[in-house]
Amino acid sequence: MRICPACRQELPEISRYCTQCGQRLHADYVEPLPLPATPAEPPADQLNLQCVYGMLMVLCLAILFPPWETPPALPPEFLGMHFILTPPTPEAIVSRLLLTIELVTIAIAGLYGSFFFRRKF
Repeated sequence: MRICPACRQELPEISRYCTQCGQRLHADYVEPLPLPATPAEPPADQLNLQCVYGMLMVLCLAILFPPWETPPALPPEFLGMHFILTPPTPEAIVSRLLLTIELVTIAIAGLYGSFFFRRKF
């Protein structure tokens, strides 16, 4: 009779595996060493959160500093992105079309970037 080295179950000589625990019974068999624990990587389908947070920050900046243009009574002219220190003229208006294009472009670029760089960072 053979004895299983793992669970001490008695087995017939012809057995290659323990019927109790499944351990291999060869005399020259060496138990494989456990693999070292690898750091957990995010799943491949998870978006890169740093890119998503960056996109949200840029979207907030785009809303805080929108594109301005001349009022409808004057010929169309792009006045640009004005900041607190250089405000536009009092009759200038926010260009809704340009703001919409800007926000959609930032959102698409941010989501694409977070998908594209999901394994890089």
